[in-house]
Amino acid sequence: MALPSLSLGLDAVLTGRPALLAPGVTSAMGKVPVAGPVRIGWLGLEGDTVADPVHHGGHDKAVHLVPQEHYGWWREAIGSHDLLTRPGAFGENLATRGATEVDLCLGDRFELGTSLLEISHGRQPCSKLNHRFGRNDVLAKAVASGRCGLYLRVLREGDVQAGEPMTLVARPHPDWPVARIFALLIGGGHKRDPAGVAALARMPVLAEAWRGRAEALAR
Repeated sequence: MALPSLSLGLDAVLTGRPALLAPGVTSAMGKVPVAGPVRIGWLGLEGDTVADPVHHGGHDKAVHLVPQEHYGWWREAIGSHDLLTRPGAFGENLATRGATEVDLCLGDRFELGTSLLEISHGRQPCSKLNHRFGRNDVLAKAVASGRCGLYLRVLREGDVQAGEPMTLVARPHPDWPVARIFALLIGGGHKRDPAGVAALARMPVLAEAWRGRAEALAR
C-alpha cells in the first residue's frame, strides 16, 4: 500500500510543570506554548515534567498530541470555556491540525523538525480532566467520544518549533487507527472484536501498558 501524503500543521509546542489543579490534586496539565526551538529528548520535551511518574511520562508517553479539530466539538459539548480558546486545554505537548485519531494509526512515524516520532497508543484520560475544567462530566465525554489525543515515543531526538510541518514518513499498520484501538481497549468494544484485541496483544509497537490491557481482555 502506498504511503499516504500527510502533513500536520503544528499550532503550538507546549510544556508544563506540576502545579495545584484543585485541593489535593497536583497535575502538569497546565501547559503553555513555547516560543522558538524546543529540544525533544527520549523522554519528551525539554522543560516538560509530570506530576505522577507512575502513570505519566516514560518512553511510551514521551509526547502528548491533541488534534485541535476537537476543540470545536468540545465547545458544542460543554459550552464556552476559557480553556477552549487556546491550545493546551487537555495538557497536550503538540497542538496539531490536519488529522485526528480516526486518521492516525498505531506505529505511524513522523518527522518533526530534526526529530522522529512514532505513535505508541491513545491517551486514556483520567479524572483530572474534570478538575481542570471544573466540571464532573468532562472525563465521561472524553471517553465516550474517543477525543482524547494520543502519545508518541521518540525514535530520534531533535529540535522542533511551532509552525513546522509534522510529516508522515512510515505507516506500517494502516488497519489500526488510534480510534479503533481506543474503542476496543478503553471504550468497551473488546467484546465485539475479540480477534482484534488478541492481535493487539501481540503487537510490540503498541505501548506496554495497553498491550498488557489487550492481553488481559483477550483472556
